[in-house]
Amino acid sequence: MARTFRRRLVAGAVLSALLLQSSGAFALGLIQAYEAALQNDPTYRAAIHENDAGQQNIALGRASLLPTLQASYSNSKNRADITAPNILGQRSTTHPVYDSSGAALSLRQPILNLEGIARYKQGIAQANYSEAVFSVRSKDLVIRLVTAYAEAQFAEDQLTLYTAQRDTFAEQMRVNERMFQRGEGTRTDMLETQAKYDIAEAQVLEARDNVTTTRNALAAIVGMEVTQLDRLSDDFRVAPMEPAKFEDWQAIAMDRNAEIAAQRYAIESARQDINRNRAGHAPRLDLVASLGKNKGETLNTFNQESTNRNIGVQLTIPIYSGGYVTAATTQSAFNYEKAKANLDATTSQVLVELRKQHNLVMSSVAKVDALVKSVNSARLLVKATEQSIKGGVRINLDLLTAQQQLFAAQRDLAQARYNYLLSYLRLRNAAGTLNADDVKSVAAYFVASK
Repeated sequence: MARTFRRRLVAGAVLSALLLQSSGAFALGLIQAYEAALQNDPTYRAAIHENDAGQQNIALGRASLLPTLQASYSNSKNRADITAPNILGQRSTTHPVYDSSGAALSLRQPILNLEGIARYKQGIAQANYSEAVFSVRSKDLVIRLVTAYAEAQFAEDQLTLYTAQRDTFAEQMRVNERMFQRGEGTRTDMLETQAKYDIAEAQVLEARDNVTTTRNALAAIVGMEVTQLDRLSDDFRVAPMEPAKFEDWQAIAMDRNAEIAAQRYAIESARQDINRNRAGHAPRLDLVASLGKNKGETLNTFNQESTNRNIGVQLTIPIYSGGYVTAATTQSAFNYEKAKANLDATTSQVLVELRKQHNLVMSSVAKVDALVKSVNSARLLVKATEQSIKGGVRINLDLLTAQQQLFAAQRDLAQARYNYLLSYLRLRNAAGTLNADDVKSVAAYFVASK
């Protein structure tokens, strides 16, 4: 599943990277950011290599059931000292020098190897575990990217709002000054507006720093400089959630969540580890065959060549290994219980997160609608306050307060919209259904900046 998830976008990612490199200043859309992250995010690249390494566990486990073939060759020069009586009965020493060589080819094929069978099954479980972990990493990339993208764009939204607020206070300062010069205003009005302006200026400076920080965080994921992002569409509509019931999402999560699946594979791997260690008490039966050719191997075969061919079966029966097998089996049994406990803990964490994000998504409809009304009401309040000031009913401070209330409502609305999108993705992530199509769904809420 995770491998398919990765391969679906690799061709598009390469094309996107080429297009991005060939262009100058551009607005980085969410889809382009995701495709760039698939190529450049260091954490995701590490996950790819980790998974590729984990898939080798299948071959490693299978190797214990396949034949092993070995070849050897030796060549040496020998010098012997031989002391023996000669024909006259006198002892004399000779020093024969001769060459010897040997070549051998041996084959061993397991016939009955319970340890090898368990190792093979464990290798499959370990490879599946690695694939499930990679699926977690792939989905985590989506969450990290969209979170960084939303934070960067929200920082820009805040900068825009604080700049507009500062400019509004600056304009109000000019109005107060003109009214003061005509004798219609007061110095208190000027001081109040000046104080609000100074605070707004500080907020603009802080917002600029936050824009830089969040863009750098996003750039670390996508692997390129971020200069402009798509903004949230003004026509923002919270989509109805399907399915709506939490119980349906819970059933999906129990079946498809990659973290839960990984822990299940970890349990299977631990179970096979018990079998593998327990097999240390079991006999092993192998088919063995060898072919050897030797020349001048010993003094008795001086200047002789021999060829040996052997084939047969070998039965190995373990008797005692110092208690190693028993201890290793007991250790594996404890690790098996630990893996089951980890599954229970992971399941609980997933369901808690699922419930949290489900509640956030379900409440987002009402929350966004309420904040939209709050923004509209704040706009009307500003206009009404301006008219009341002209009629002498309200004062300058009332207008400043109304303007701040409008900007705060606009900020809260933007934050609620981003939170909805992130909760939507996190809900699907907890359920195990998050994929590239969800990135496209979220990207549809953004439009190119004007």
